[in-house]
Amino acid sequence: MQRHTGRFSVYIRPFSYLLDLLIINLLANILLINTLNGVYYHFFISFSWILISWNVGFYEVYRFTKSSEIIEKIGKQYAAFVLVNFAYIGYFLKFSEPSIIIRFISIAMGLIAFEKLFIYYFLRKFRVVYGGNFRRVVIVGEEKNTNHLVEFFNDNPNYGYKHLKLFDLQSNKKEKIQECFQFVLENKIDEIYCALSDLSNTDVNNFIDFADNNLKTLKFLPDEKEVTARNLKLDYYGYIPIVSLRNIPLDDTANKFIKRIFDLLFSTLIIVGILSWLIPILAIFIKLESKGPIFFKQKRNGLNYHEFDCFKFRSMKINEIADIEQVSKNDPRITKIGKFIRKTSIDELPQFFNVFLGEMSVVGPRPHMVSHTEMYAKKVDKFMVRHFIKPGITGLAQTNGFRGEVESEIDIINRVKYDIYYLENWTLFLDIKIVFLTVINTIKGEEKAY
Repeated sequence: MQRHTGRFSVYIRPFSYLLDLLIINLLANILLINTLNGVYYHFFISFSWILISWNVGFYEVYRFTKSSEIIEKIGKQYAAFVLVNFAYIGYFLKFSEPSIIIRFISIAMGLIAFEKLFIYYFLRKFRVVYGGNFRRVVIVGEEKNTNHLVEFFNDNPNYGYKHLKLFDLQSNKKEKIQECFQFVLENKIDEIYCALSDLSNTDVNNFIDFADNNLKTLKFLPDEKEVTARNLKLDYYGYIPIVSLRNIPLDDTANKFIKRIFDLLFSTLIIVGILSWLIPILAIFIKLESKGPIFFKQKRNGLNYHEFDCFKFRSMKINEIADIEQVSKNDPRITKIGKFIRKTSIDELPQFFNVFLGEMSVVGPRPHMVSHTEMYAKKVDKFMVRHFIKPGITGLAQTNGFRGEVESEIDIINRVKYDIYYLENWTLFLDIKIVFLTVINTIKGEEKAY
């Protein structure tokens, strides 16, 4: 079930953001006169740089992005950054020496362009020479409809796709599809490419279900009619159109950054404003009633199915089945103070440390115990999809009545339904709304079990 992500360069974009902001601010200190080196100007150039980069897609560079597209992004970023800088210094500082600003921005942009292109070409070379930073792929469809993509992957190792097998559907289609599913699981395949013209609607749905339930990326090779007749999200590998099935807003760097800033600010507020004085008080009550640690630590599955330690205030007596058996209403293991902190959801507050550390978000699908995750993954269709984003302290399912003990399969099915809706329709406003509704539900004192 585990999604194979160790090869993915997930840290390159955050590193590029930080390095570029460092270059801009250091050069501003070195090259600009004292009049321009105030705190407000440094804040302005940092904020405007990020805002412009979101609009021009400056950091939206993928393994299939052409170098000409990167150069175009650099040009747009440069032009927009020059304009906003002139607007700022002209209006607020009445500064009238444009050559100084042009020199500063040109040198900064030159260094950033060098860094950006260096990373781009280094990764391409690294993939060819060392075979690193690659994704394992299979292709499904008749040879006549897929040979151009096979050739593209084989002829362009610098893109970082390792094509392992073609499943030709010209004969024995059902057997070949089942063989493909088995091969994907046994060989830790990351992405599946299917020729749409060779699949029926039932076949497409089977591939979608399989990919969702096993955390695999599924993409389609459309024919000309499908490209022009449908509103599809397309990428181009060279000149080959590729359809991406599921659009997750939090895959976008800008959205990911906004959500992370929200998580950091909110978790810091709770940790400093509430937990700093609440932990010592609860520690006394927890210790007085039963022996054991203040915090309860439990393995749960997070982003990409990776395990992490989820923190809670301990609400039960020490017992050997805490990681196996879900807590139920009126569970004899729950202490008196535990009953109170569970009813008020205070026991969940230490998870803001998980949020601060980047293991969870304030809002997202609720993480389950590892044993329960494995059980639900086998029983509930599309359960694994919720692991495409970080788990949350609260979520859309919880604010719609599906919180607490899972009493029937309908409960978990509805949770998955709301979780998938959330990951496909995320907005910052939706997060704020969910937090507000969670606070209202907590005030009402709705008891929960997990």
